Amino acid sequence: MKNYVIAAVSAAALMLSSQIVAADIEAGKSKAAEVCASCHGVDGNSPAPNFPKIGGQYRTYLAKALNDYKSGARNDPIMTAMAANLSAADIDNLAFYYSSLPGTLNSNK
Repeated sequence: MKNYVIAAVSAAALMLSSQIVAADIEAGKSKAAEVCASCHGVDGNSPAPNFPKIGGQYRTYLAKALNDYKSGARNDPIMTAMAANLSAADIDNLAFYYSSLPGTLNSNK
């Protein structure tokens, strides 16, 4: 039984690590400049208070938010329209890129 648990945990870790490696940070940077930077800023740290700071956010959070906008689970007229044209690879790449950037949010450290 112990071997099955170890095998299952190892397989899950391998699948998760392959998802992270599969994302292309340069493609994310390119798509961000094309689609996101006008509102969220080049580095994801928009100076405008009406656009969220996304630089340095968790990759999984960013991917979930974009997928939720795309599916309609989360609704904002601007973001729903922007996410509608993103592929699954675009979403992964954007999430990977923005999560790699330093954020300016107060972390209360």
